[in-house]
Amino acid sequence: MTDSIFSSRQTLQTALRDQQYIAGEDISTIVFLAQKLGKPLLAEGPAGVGKTELAKAIAAATGRQLIRLQCYEGLDETKALYEWEYSKQLLYTQLLRDKLNDELGKAGSLAEAADKLAREEDVFFSMRFLLQRPLLKAILSEQPTVLLIDEIDRADAEFEAFLLEVLSDFQVSVPELGTLAAKHRPFVLLTSNNTRELSEALKRRCLYLFVDYPTLEEELAVVRLKVPGLNEKMARQAVEFVQRLRKADMRKSPSISETLDWANALVALNAQNLDQATLEETLSVLLKHEADLSKARRQMLAPPPPPRPRADDPGRFSGN
Repeated sequence: MTDSIFSSRQTLQTALRDQQYIAGEDISTIVFLAQKLGKPLLAEGPAGVGKTELAKAIAAATGRQLIRLQCYEGLDETKALYEWEYSKQLLYTQLLRDKLNDELGKAGSLAEAADKLAREEDVFFSMRFLLQRPLLKAILSEQPTVLLIDEIDRADAEFEAFLLEVLSDFQVSVPELGTLAAKHRPFVLLTSNNTRELSEALKRRCLYLFVDYPTLEEELAVVRLKVPGLNEKMARQAVEFVQRLRKADMRKSPSISETLDWANALVALNAQNLDQATLEETLSVLLKHEADLSKARRQMLAPPPPPRPRADDPGRFSGN
């Protein structure tokens, strides 16, 4: 199991709130269980709903180092685990060249020279020349850490299969050094934007949390906490408008971070009312695609057309 972090769900919620992260009952329960059971936590959901921020808040709340592995297409073991610093080894060889020549020159036979050279291999393939990437860094850390494996759905299925071995026992085999096991099992949080289906094997090894866009009241609480300079009326109007945008089938719905950017922009502009002019001027803070901007202006900002007179309206033909 991971080293104990939170003694209760209430303690967890309070600690995260102190880091300006509002965790609902679903999030606090799963995070609490993940640390109690020593299981990795897989947080899945749309981009920008606070999955990565959750890992940062946990690390800050516990005083642990956050070690982040950013996943991408083509990521392999070398970039995630370790690699040898060949340039450093070469420099070391050049510095010791004269000493090596002297030692090998004293050898009485070719076999003895070969044995002397073989013994030097242990120096070249030692921890001093091992460049630790995020996974190995988390395993070898002298202190408990939070390991964030961000956007695992962007990595290839082959890398996902490799990751299963690491998450099973938190030890890796380095041919030149042997098996390296974790001194402290890190708290592991994997995030996914659900761009591809993850394997059932990976999901079995993790506790699962789906993080969706917040409700109006939840998002309003976040805005109040992080943008206290925005007055209550404007904060509610802003969040209500964002919630409407998310229901409008946009190409890219505004994330929570974009809501906060917009709220900060309204404060910077000293906006007093969320009128049409203010919306027109600041809409691009929320929406980042031209098609979404056009759709929002057409559906939500354009004034409704005047009502057409009915055929039975007596004023229609009166000339008045």
